[in-house]
Amino acid sequence: MRYILFILCIWPTIALADPPRVLAIGDSILAWHKWTGRDIPSVFGTALGGEVENDAVAGARFSNTSTLGRAVGFDVRAQFRDGPWDVVLINGGANDFLTDCSCNDCTSVLDGLITAELTGEVPAFLAEVLAREVDVIWMGYYASSRSGQFTGCRPYLVEYDARLARFAAATPRLTFLDSEAAVDPDLRDLFAFDGIHPSPEGARRIGTYLAQSVSD
Repeated sequence: MRYILFILCIWPTIALADPPRVLAIGDSILAWHKWTGRDIPSVFGTALGGEVENDAVAGARFSNTSTLGRAVGFDVRAQFRDGPWDVVLINGGANDFLTDCSCNDCTSVLDGLITAELTGEVPAFLAEVLAREVDVIWMGYYASSRSGQFTGCRPYLVEYDARLARFAAATPRLTFLDSEAAVDPDLRDLFAFDGIHPSPEGARRIGTYLAQSVSD
């Protein structure tokens, strides 16, 4: 069964510095291809004429309480660092579902990240980042061509993104952008060999979509 998320958003145009300085934090969706400069954040920054530092780490969870995990970037929150950022691009959460509940009966994990009342670890962290007077873009997850071990996660990720979109709509300087709007799960060439992560073309489409959404 395929779950499709439709979110109606009125995207604000972000007042960008020249050049905008971007920090990206998150999991492997943002980290994929970063060693070749074809990752989503690099495409996003290039399209905006900006400077990008991509600190996203493959395998990172949004909430990883182990000391070692936080030290090496496996906690998305620990990836954030103060700097001269104009925009912080963030994703994360899928690995929390995979690790904490094996993508099965994950309501407690979902509510720990963000409740239906829009409280939880994600809103608390975003409030801390926004207090630095930066614009924040949260990138939602897309449906992949082959879900693999994440198969059971899809309904929870759909609800997760829906809650984050609602939170962003009520929060100044926070924008939710759904990467699913940029990729078709039936187009296999948009995905890497595993069918989950973006191919260079998939990353190009998503990064370009993000940039156009905040600058149009």
